[in-house]
Amino acid sequence: MAGARISMEVGNDGVALITLSNPPVNSLAIPIINGLKEKYDEAMRRNDVKAIVITGENGRFSGGFDINVFQKVHQTGDVSVLPDVSVDLLVHTIEGARKPSVAAIQGLALGGGLELAMGCHARISAPKAQLGLPELSLGVIPGFGGTQRLPRLVGLKKAVEIMLSSKPITSEEGMKLGLIDAVVSPQELLKVSRLWALDIAEGRKPFVRSLHMSEKLGSISESHEFLMAARQKAKQTARNMPQHQACLDVIEEGIVHGGYAGVLKEAKVFKELVLTDTAKGLVHVFFAQRMTSKVPGVSDVGLKPRRMKKVAVIGGGLMGSGIATALLLGNIKVVLKEVNAEFLDRGLKSIQGNITGLVSRGKLVKNKAEKALSLLQGVLDYSEFKDADMVIEAVVENVPLKQRIFSELEKTCPPHCILATNTSTIDLNVVGEKTSSQERIIGAHFFSPAHIMPLMEIVRTNKTSAQVILDLISVGKTINKVPVVVGNCTGFAVNRAFFPYSQSAHLLANLGVDIFRIDRVICDFGLPIGPFQLQDLAGYGVALAVAKEFRASFSDRTFESPLVELLVKNGRNGKNNGKGYYVYGKGSKPKPDFSVLPIIEESRRVTNIMPDGKPISVSDQDILGMILFPVVNEACRVLDEGVVVRASDLDVASVLGMSFPSYRGGLVFWADTVGPSHIYNCLKKWSNLYGNFFKPSRFLEERVTKGLLLSAPASSSASKSRL
Repeated sequence: MAGARISMEVGNDGVALITLSNPPVNSLAIPIINGLKEKYDEAMRRNDVKAIVITGENGRFSGGFDINVFQKVHQTGDVSVLPDVSVDLLVHTIEGARKPSVAAIQGLALGGGLELAMGCHARISAPKAQLGLPELSLGVIPGFGGTQRLPRLVGLKKAVEIMLSSKPITSEEGMKLGLIDAVVSPQELLKVSRLWALDIAEGRKPFVRSLHMSEKLGSISESHEFLMAARQKAKQTARNMPQHQACLDVIEEGIVHGGYAGVLKEAKVFKELVLTDTAKGLVHVFFAQRMTSKVPGVSDVGLKPRRMKKVAVIGGGLMGSGIATALLLGNIKVVLKEVNAEFLDRGLKSIQGNITGLVSRGKLVKNKAEKALSLLQGVLDYSEFKDADMVIEAVVENVPLKQRIFSELEKTCPPHCILATNTSTIDLNVVGEKTSSQERIIGAHFFSPAHIMPLMEIVRTNKTSAQVILDLISVGKTINKVPVVVGNCTGFAVNRAFFPYSQSAHLLANLGVDIFRIDRVICDFGLPIGPFQLQDLAGYGVALAVAKEFRASFSDRTFESPLVELLVKNGRNGKNNGKGYYVYGKGSKPKPDFSVLPIIEESRRVTNIMPDGKPISVSDQDILGMILFPVVNEACRVLDEGVVVRASDLDVASVLGMSFPSYRGGLVFWADTVGPSHIYNCLKKWSNLYGNFFKPSRFLEERVTKGLLLSAPASSSASKSRL
């Protein structure tokens, strides 16, 4: 690793300053770990060294172990490439040394970085440093002694909270807990750390080895009781994720048998977890998310993003108010336009409610909320659009209305202004059909609620300029969204790939399968809610409108179910009016509404597709496949048509836009894990039984014939990229 280096300077005071340098976050790459061992060996040999201070370059301590090594393990299956840090470096070389070490922390100390600091005999930090052990978010556990040292330094309860949540704390909180010994200014950090190290070496301060501490652990019986409760909670909040249970088991090992025994078990379990499908999926999503903004012909041609100082949002409904909220939180001035004073007032109040809601939940501090709201202006005409850098249209899915708005925008807005639409299904060429500014028309497709959901699909046509795409990528990052650039087609990438999701659920329902069983199977797989509850939440008007769009575009593979229309006729509209497939009581979880069953029976009579008029008999595994394999099949068409830059972009979009379980690696990654040939054979069988809806795509068939994974890059000759 070319940029990774480690240096040591010995001062006249007898303190050796060891500095980690591996931009951007001083990750503990293998050369850094090996270099640390070498520098410590040298420091122990030298008579002029009394103590050691470890720090990092460029205002950061360390962001943790280099997880590129995980990718190498996943590609080869060889865990021997993982270095022995916990015992060899931290227990013996650093913590067990006769000369004391002090960690001088600033910026961040995360994962292995914090574990390295906890192996030292004291920790001094600059203000506002981020401290945490986020390893569980990657499918593993802390592997450098963190499961043992953190409970001994901050207490069992807080340590479990920090590890299982993967969320960092500040150095100020760390000091209150006992993790940090002192918080000092950045200017004083090294000076105080050196003096602290000398005080330990010369006996004025205690020589504390955190692995040997026990006073904050409590009794074995108390710890056991707490950990049992934590296990039960993790079973509910982290289903299908073995690392949570493993972490609690390893912590308990150290409490019962001592810190060193805990470290040994931690190292063993860490290596086992690295090879699990969960770790492979989470690591894949981690890297895939960092690739989405790398777009050939856009991010690699020397363009610089322009600053968006003022953005106008048209429409203050659910989506428009959410988009405006996200922009305001990104410190961007927002002009909200509505058609009349009543709608405008409602939209402004909705934005205010979004922001005050974040404050009440502790997600936003009050002064930042006040600043965000000060950037908001409401208008009823286009007069404030004359100096807008971008406009985002977020009105109802009505083609003539959108076309009229874009014609007006072209006349009103300055020539550099980006003209964006938040449409979720309508072809952008149709939206901008009546304008001559095709190069600045783009889709900014947010997911509801827009100020919370992390995905933003950036939809480009063949005429959208690279500068406009780059600008919108930059806006996405500014407002804490993950931007995924996609091609222009009905439904774009996410909604296009998932359009069979609700249709297959309806097909199964009309074949006689219990809808509540379908939802349960999907939840057990890892999605937060099933397709029928999702339809309740979205509203039946949305379901009917979207189905109409997809039926028009993909008539050869849609299943038409009368069920939603029958529900509407019955006076139901899902959660909107509290009546749907489920009953929605205030303050209680949704419960199945069994009064919906006669309506489902009526739908079955209308469709008349049950073999011999009897419900089909299927296993839970069949249900899962019949719901998700058609989604994979449509994703194959999305890949074949080049709607996304790379398969991993669709994985990220499925996780962030549709809540596909991240620990399964996203839609395409999961499909490759299941096996394309298995998916193909199942779809082939079901298409023979139930028709064209399940017919395997040409792309899937070709991949199976050639023995290729779905995620394998397409050959250049076969590419039909819409991008």
